[in-house]
Amino acid sequence: MATLLVLGAGESGIGAARLAKAKGYDVFVSDYGMIPQEQKDVLTAEQIPFEEGNHDLAPKDASIVVKSPGIPDTVPIIQQLKQNGSKIYSEIEFASLYTDAKIIAITGTNGKTTTTKLIHHLLTQSGINAGLAGNIGISFAKEVLEKEYDWYVLEISSFQLDDIETFHPNISLILNITPDHLDRYEYSIKKYADSKFRIIENLTEEDIFIYGEDDKVTREAFTSKTIIPRTVPFTNEFLDGESLVIPLNGATYTFKNLPLKGPHNAWNMSAAILSALHAGISAEAIQKALPSFVGEPHRLQEVAVIDGITYVNDSKATNVEAALFALQSFKKPIVWIAGGTDKGNDYGPLIDIVKENVKALVCLGVDNKKLKNDFSEIIPVEETQSMKNAIQLAKKHASDQDIILLSPACASFDLFKNYMARGIEFIQEVKEL
Repeated sequence: MATLLVLGAGESGIGAARLAKAKGYDVFVSDYGMIPQEQKDVLTAEQIPFEEGNHDLAPKDASIVVKSPGIPDTVPIIQQLKQNGSKIYSEIEFASLYTDAKIIAITGTNGKTTTTKLIHHLLTQSGINAGLAGNIGISFAKEVLEKEYDWYVLEISSFQLDDIETFHPNISLILNITPDHLDRYEYSIKKYADSKFRIIENLTEEDIFIYGEDDKVTREAFTSKTIIPRTVPFTNEFLDGESLVIPLNGATYTFKNLPLKGPHNAWNMSAAILSALHAGISAEAIQKALPSFVGEPHRLQEVAVIDGITYVNDSKATNVEAALFALQSFKKPIVWIAGGTDKGNDYGPLIDIVKENVKALVCLGVDNKKLKNDFSEIIPVEETQSMKNAIQLAKKHASDQDIILLSPACASFDLFKNYMARGIEFIQEVKEL
């Protein structure tokens, strides 16, 4: 019986461990952190041994290692396992070995979750038996173990793509590539882009590659690579007023009653519609399904209108490009709440829109030096480490018909557990006004 080591006992790790056990592997789970009790209960019920707080008991000669995407290759245990000849897989790679379902895989810096969920919605509303998994927070391995689908729609991060070998979607999407997670890629946008493009490395001439042609980094990476699958670009020009006009195979399809606002969401919807068309869904079925789609929380989520001021939660905007999309989505004046854990951000792309449409900036973070340096000579800048205080400071600068926008452009980990916790606190504080 081959030994399989799972590193990391999060959603993907537990799913991989359970699938591996069902497939006859001798499984061991090791997590350098502390494992939540709920996850321990699952492992105990499945009779899967585990350790937490260290990797002392982890079998260093395991045939296969399925590692959490959050664990970089540079950590000592990965280096040791590689030296010992272990195969290092992502959970996505491992789960894909045990399903014959067709796969639509979506990556990109921004818009992955919205696009992934919209594709899944279009497929299921059209009668296709489709599963949803991946970086969206649902273990692909768990879904493969427990259910049978004809299609899977998978959100895929660059970290997950770093550890694939044979992963072969039928339809792959790259929405955009902008600087993010560069600390993981030696601060090289090229290396980050190369990671994203691994989503097509096993595709054949029968497969489909859908990509954002207007995105500069994607386009440059595209021209430098040998592309084997059929290519289907999409552009900002698909947006025509409040409709999307999408050309495909000599025909033109117009889609109305769109469920999402903003030019960036037109981008996401274009990619999703093209995916559904290539999955065999008719334009009529897509049009019927579109209006019933509900966008994700923490993504340009209107929370309330109080005294004429609209409060918008865009906590998911954890990088500069996402914040730019948000700032471009409103024609009314904005009081902007931003800040958090900086990931090597360059705020230069925001300067023009801030000059044009932002009345004031409230910095919400432990270290706001870069934000203050870049914007303090353009607009009034306030600073706080309290969400409650951030909203009060924003109110001071806002007038009737203005927007108070939480769109941080940074990760949340300096003050909050994650972007969801940050968004929830914003909503709670607004509702107490």
